Amino acid sequence: MNVYLLCIVGFICLHYLLGLVDSLLNLRALAPLLPPEFAGVYDQEEYRRSQVYTRVSTSLSLVQSSTVTGLTLVFILVGGFNQVDLLARSLGLSALPTGLIFIALLALLSFVVNLPFSLYSTFVLEERFGFNTTTWKTYLLDLVKTALLAVLLGGPLLGFILWFFAVSGPLGWLYCWLAVMVFVVVVQGLAPVVIMPLFNTFTPLEEGALKEAVTTYARGQQFALQGIYTMDGSKRSTRLNAFFTGFGRFRRIVFFDTLVEKLSVAELVAILGHEMGHYRERHLLKMMVLSMAQTGVMFYLLSLFLGNEQLFAAFQMEHISVHGGLVFFGFLYAPISTLLSIGLHAVSRHHEYAADAYAVSSTGERGSMIRGLKKLSVTNLSNLTPHPFHVVLNYSHPPVLARIRALEQLELSEQETSGEERA
Repeated sequence: MNVYLLCIVGFICLHYLLGLVDSLLNLRALAPLLPPEFAGVYDQEEYRRSQVYTRVSTSLSLVQSSTVTGLTLVFILVGGFNQVDLLARSLGLSALPTGLIFIALLALLSFVVNLPFSLYSTFVLEERFGFNTTTWKTYLLDLVKTALLAVLLGGPLLGFILWFFAVSGPLGWLYCWLAVMVFVVVVQGLAPVVIMPLFNTFTPLEEGALKEAVTTYARGQQFALQGIYTMDGSKRSTRLNAFFTGFGRFRRIVFFDTLVEKLSVAELVAILGHEMGHYRERHLLKMMVLSMAQTGVMFYLLSLFLGNEQLFAAFQMEHISVHGGLVFFGFLYAPISTLLSIGLHAVSRHHEYAADAYAVSSTGERGSMIRGLKKLSVTNLSNLTPHPFHVVLNYSHPPVLARIRALEQLELSEQETSGEERA
């Protein structure tokens, strides 16, 4: 039996079991009693509804995971990758376009397998709980735009990666890494003004109390505003959100229109303070650097396996190729990726606590920050009591109760410090 095949099948099965255990633990952690912090914000019936949502969405995720895992294992064992490779080669093209077609066909197969779950999630599950506002027209246009972006942006990048590994020898991984870093920086800069407007409408914050409060806060922070916008998030969902994107003259602070509708001016300024905290503490830059370092490690390890005959034999491949090695290495790298993502999630959660603290210190609105977090959680039907194991594996943000308690503890620390100074 091929050792690589045993490892890959084992990794796939272990990843599935990890997800299964994670989901079951998370469901068992659902607490029937409303946490006291949310008394007066959630009523018991709405809280019960949030737990039903968690159970239903978790069940859908498990069905999807089981289906995808089973089909992937069958596809590997029957030599499906080799058949796709032979189909791509039957067109008689050179190595580079053949590789692009091979990966495009695999992406198409993945899309077809996952499409029913996406449709069910959007038009059945999200509709049932009052989140979905996506029309069929918007959904289909999103698919078309995403496919075009994948071809226009992802295609050239993938082509460069395949070409560099094919012609650059031992340093191919380094050139690929540099190309990806340049690509990421360019896309991060242009996304707010070129890519994101393809999917949503961004409107400058209109005159009024909110704009005045935001402008006053930004001026007090000596922050030159490049743009504060509202985004028509209600075009697809009733969920609330805000984010900071871009850099330099392209940076933007964006509020979902649903957020502006639900939160008070003071709560929105506190949320802005949180996003400002990410900017001031250079969290976006730090996470980008960590992500790029991870990509560098991945490309280096990939270079060690590209021409491995045993790896190709595990997938019953008749031809050894750069594009095949790129795909097959992904199966070997999966457990490393999981471990690295756990570390990145931990760093991200630390950043969220720091951004919350910055928001409170810069706005003086601890109460508004806490109320804003509560409203976000209630409207989004967030799980208030996720299992710690689930948090470690999946959460880039701390659970809302942990964030609220950290803010309250911050207040106690300040009171103790103030008391010591008076003494």
